[in-house]
Amino acid sequence: MQAIGIFGGTFDPVHLGHLRMAEELAEGLALAEVRFLPAARPPHRAEPRSAAEHRIAMVKLAIADNARFRLDLREFDRPGPSYMVDTLTSLRTELGAAMPLYLLLGADAFLGIPSWHRWQTLFELAHIAVAHRPGFTLDADHTQMSPALRDAWQSRYRKTPSDGAAGDILLREITALDISASNIRTRLRHGHSTRYLLPEATYHYIHSHHLYEKEPHGT
Repeated sequence: MQAIGIFGGTFDPVHLGHLRMAEELAEGLALAEVRFLPAARPPHRAEPRSAAEHRIAMVKLAIADNARFRLDLREFDRPGPSYMVDTLTSLRTELGAAMPLYLLLGADAFLGIPSWHRWQTLFELAHIAVAHRPGFTLDADHTQMSPALRDAWQSRYRKTPSDGAAGDILLREITALDISASNIRTRLRHGHSTRYLLPEATYHYIHSHHLYEKEPHGT
């Protein structure tokens, strides 16, 4: 049974780093599809700069020409904070217990996962695939790995995917693209070019709607 990747985030805005990470993990893990799930109300960061309608539209434009990518808006269909454990529980109900699911995370997000709501339950619902840049070392001795996450790593890390539907931690090296949404927002606020950091359709959408041109909160 081919697996499905789950890629959550504020996507404020979605950029080429997001797309390349999803593409390389989809290829490396033989994923049937990658579901992009924009966060409705992200609990671990400030409110997104762009309204939900714009973030959704930008993701839709960015993934339109990739048959393996799919937009999933389930986090907008429920009230309260957008906890990933609730999202994965909803997906399990839809897809069944046997479907292998991979939660796709960058290394920084993975190291911060113990701050997530009911984070240890995530392993009951999905594997976690951690993308890292070339030369980056992530192991049980990493200085930023909490004791609880170290315990999970030591019992769950696998070099190759298991036959199960959930529970493993895997590492995958991907092409290093030093692109961040915060840097893109800063560049736009100062009138600097963001061409070739964003998908072309998203680039034009941002400029046509004059997104990110003002200081946060009107300051």
